Amino acid sequence: MEFSYDNTPLGKKTAYCSHYDPSLLFPIPRSDKRGELGIKSDALPFVGQDVWTGYELSWLNAKGLPQVAVGQFIFPVESPYLIESKSFKLYLNSFNDTRFEHWSQVQEVLQQDLSQAAGVPVDVALYALEQAPQCTRQIEGTCLDTQEIEIQDFVLTPDYLSAQGAVVSETLYSNLLKSNCLVTGQPDWGTVVVRYTGARIDRAGLLRYIVSFRHHWEFHEQCVERIYMDLQRVCQPEKLLVYARYVRRGGLEINPYRASEPGDWSLSRLVRQ
Repeated sequence: MEFSYDNTPLGKKTAYCSHYDPSLLFPIPRSDKRGELGIKSDALPFVGQDVWTGYELSWLNAKGLPQVAVGQFIFPVESPYLIESKSFKLYLNSFNDTRFEHWSQVQEVLQQDLSQAAGVPVDVALYALEQAPQCTRQIEGTCLDTQEIEIQDFVLTPDYLSAQGAVVSETLYSNLLKSNCLVTGQPDWGTVVVRYTGARIDRAGLLRYIVSFRHHWEFHEQCVERIYMDLQRVCQPEKLLVYARYVRRGGLEINPYRASEPGDWSLSRLVRQ
């Protein structure tokens, strides 16, 4: 049965709760959208993870003194559920007026709740502000965005993609990715990176394809999986990595990674994050 958003709090006016409440987390099955792309949960065509960073994380210590931290939450790509971002924000805000004895207790509670919601163990790390992952201003690769191309419409079009010629290994990226939340329609801005080995991908076509997401409605994770599957199907690279660094919204940023093989993926932030 296809998942329905009816009778859920998503996309609706919601009161904020400042006392710990794990029931605020709203899991969404990955299987429905993956089914559209022909992805089977028991035979995923990629490895990867979704790296969330939370910048509005606060609680009270045992004496009532507020604490602040940057949280990093890593969801495995094998998890049967993703977490809807508004519910994640509401959940994190429920820590605001809740007392905890130690930072380690906060980390344990987060790990327990998120793992239960996602259906698999989730890695959680808390950073003092001076220890938080640093921002990088540059991606090592070729930016697609300076090409002089004309855009006629913003309809998602995989047919823009093509590849031919000798095998190359390169990294291409664009800062022009924009999609829209599947529930609220709010814009999601990001940088998408394509690292591959295979026949040379047509750069103008790849940029047109990325721009064609501009009016497309899907969650961050689903957009990256769609890009990965379209590139794999059309361009058939020997190796492929697709990841997106999305601009934070509501104090959260989501960074999905999908790859044909395991790797050491960069977790450094970009300038818009």
